[in-house]
Amino acid sequence: MFGVLTSILTLPVAPVRGVIWLGELIQDQVDQKMRDPAVMRRELEEIDAAAAAGQLSEEERRQAQQAVLDRMTGRRA
Repeated sequence: MFGVLTSILTLPVAPVRGVIWLGELIQDQVDQKMRDPAVMRRELEEIDAAAAAGQLSEEERRQAQQAVLDRMTGRRA
């Protein structure tokens, strides 16, 4: 009986719980994509190519590479 009453009383917040669940699901997908080794390797290669083309200074290149490596190891800037 208590479970039915709780379900009825919490029914109005069900859409909010659904939105929260969807947000968490999207965040998990983004985290997985950001930590994908193939994506990180491609980003490092793009950084190197941009530096070789003169689009990045050595300091910008170093900072961009460090940002990718920090994300790989889970460190926050």
